[in-house]
Amino acid sequence: MKKALILLVGLILFSCSSNDDSLYNYQDPMPIELVDLPEEFILNEEYEITITYLKPTTCHVFNDILYQEDNNISTVIVIGTVFQNNGNCTDLNTESQASFNFTANNIGSYIFKFWKGLDDNGEDIYLIVEVPVVN
Repeated sequence: MKKALILLVGLILFSCSSNDDSLYNYQDPMPIELVDLPEEFILNEEYEITITYLKPTTCHVFNDILYQEDNNISTVIVIGTVFQNNGNCTDLNTESQASFNFTANNIGSYIFKFWKGLDDNGEDIYLIVEVPVVN
């Protein structure tokens, strides 16, 4: 999964041209702190999953939720856009929320891996939650 995250970060990190070279933006994953999931899913029902994530600086804004599914294992990453203006960003670390809809289409369990950040060795840290599906 680390290779997938490295590829993801490599694909989404880019600079946008601007008339003013001191203004630029790029994509940056933001750590997920909490997730609101039911204790179980009912087969073929749709659920809204709410994520609480940290907004690291005043220059970060929510962009999207990256959702990658492999069978019944789903990796979820909150993607922010960082708008820099001559480096005038201050640390923030405030909680914000976003949500996405999920439909349980398979019997068994779904395993969600919510990206929490990197450890001291640069390895990905995930909040892993398993939710069974009932019929």
